[in-house]
Amino acid sequence: MQDLLPLFAFLFLLVACALPALPQGRGRAPLPTPEEISRLPPDGGPDFNRLVFEKSPYLQQHARNPVDWYPWGDEAFERARAEERPVFLSIGYSTCHWCHVMEHESFEDAEVAALLDQNFVCVKVDREERPDLDAVYMQVTQAMSGSGGWPMTVVLTPDRQPFFAGTYFPKSSRPLFSTTRSAARAEGCAGVAAPEKKARRASRGAASRTRRRIIGSSSLRVDGTSAGAGTGAGICRCAGTRRSRAAPTAGT
Repeated sequence: MQDLLPLFAFLFLLVACALPALPQGRGRAPLPTPEEISRLPPDGGPDFNRLVFEKSPYLQQHARNPVDWYPWGDEAFERARAEERPVFLSIGYSTCHWCHVMEHESFEDAEVAALLDQNFVCVKVDREERPDLDAVYMQVTQAMSGSGGWPMTVVLTPDRQPFFAGTYFPKSSRPLFSTTRSAARAEGCAGVAAPEKKARRASRGAASRTRRRIIGSSSLRVDGTSAGAGTGAGICRCAGTRRSRAAPTAGT
């Protein structure tokens, strides 16, 4: 066994070098005290977004992002409906390496944040706080893209129906915004088309049919409170190690 230790050490170094490193020393500034937070405006003010009011440590990590994040809830979807914009849903968790990579590359970037805020209503979810939502949208992501992982990226209509899904999107090598914006235009959410046109577009393709089977399942109901799908633990891997797998059968 001792003869294998050098090999294990070498393999560990290879894996460590393969992962994109986050900048050193970029510690997060502490959040204000509860008393100070209670005096902030509803949108968090100039230094924060709405996640500053959340209890989840993962959501609090994103409270200083320039992205105008909403927590999951009716407020975000009512705004999306009123402004006829799609919803950009990002699901992750505190110890996910690739979640932090995507945050640093994209969500902390002022230009990226401006593009997101201009085209979407942005919603952040902690999968450990809302395993029901994570389970539903992970099945959707696997069905639509053939793989899954975190961070999970899903674009929804204002009535919470997904029409684009993926995981980690590098800012440089795979433009996140052109891809999701094109999907939004095809679905009729960016500059919203008539409801009947949206319905026709949503009915096209195998991915849409799979999506409707999943969301329409009685055990996978998506609403503002619960998706009723269990924890979703173990159904996928971190985005950095994911591999393609078959789309799940509705209700599993």
